[in-house]
Amino acid sequence: MALPAKSVRWRVVVTGGAGFIGSTLVKRIEREWENAEVTVIDDFRSGHFKNLEGFRGEVIAQNLAKIKLKDFLEPKAVDAIFHLASITDTREQDQRKMTWDNVESFRRLLEFAREKQIPITYASSAATYGIDARINSETDERKPANVYGFSKVQLENLAAKYLSEPDLQGWKIAGTRYFNVYGPGEAHKGPMASMIYQLYLQMKAGKKPRVFKAGEQKRDFVHVDDVVNCTLLAMNSGKSGVFNAGSGEARSFNDVISVLNHEMETNFKPEYIENPFAFFQPFTQADLARSSKELGYKPKYNLEAGIKQYVAWLEKK
Repeated sequence: MALPAKSVRWRVVVTGGAGFIGSTLVKRIEREWENAEVTVIDDFRSGHFKNLEGFRGEVIAQNLAKIKLKDFLEPKAVDAIFHLASITDTREQDQRKMTWDNVESFRRLLEFAREKQIPITYASSAATYGIDARINSETDERKPANVYGFSKVQLENLAAKYLSEPDLQGWKIAGTRYFNVYGPGEAHKGPMASMIYQLYLQMKAGKKPRVFKAGEQKRDFVHVDDVVNCTLLAMNSGKSGVFNAGSGEARSFNDVISVLNHEMETNFKPEYIENPFAFFQPFTQADLARSSKELGYKPKYNLEAGIKQYVAWLEKK
């Protein structure tokens, strides 16, 4: 499915559209395609109405794992689905709750879309790779270290199961594995907002930024505008499968503090604390070869440019 010209009517469903990434996606679609008709499905457990300020479309405030979608929407009236709804709190320890909610939401969406084979692009996660300290490509073995990552593996498995059916092999279902996303619109997430935002708040309050010893754990920090772009490219490609959505660089928490100090004109030294989490990833970095070749994805922001944009946005608020 090709993205439309501005003059084309495009009927889109975005689940999780009141969340951090979802609302950024919604705004991008409405900004670039003036005639787009966007429907957001969100139960507001982890989203916020302020993220949808200026939104022109319809909101269905329902739990996607329980909703009868055909009571609200007709498949023939939908051209594309972006599925970003999820329990995203990686600290959630209730395995049944996390798995049931995330998987059954996706199953209901697939059943709704299968007759018309509505193109679906869904959010997966770098958490599927687990704690292996290496550059991750889409063909790597998936070794989730927490139930959140496990639930995302099940989404990928479910998509593959549907696509294996003889009459559905032409269906476009693509997953984008988000790495460590940061940027405008995440404040409502509280403790689950990015470490970049958390460290900014600490430093803004005049406190030493606190990170796990010795701050050299590395992450693929990726700006929200880049993952939204990758998500749109995945839909536009018409291809199925999974694609990494990252910056392609691994940077340390010490690097983050250094860049924040530069942009905030401060000089805070980090405070190092013990790490209580066995599932804490020591290293993440996206191999972008497949996303680049098959989607044409190229991130706009490296860490310095991304934090510069983000701090400027935060300071204007």
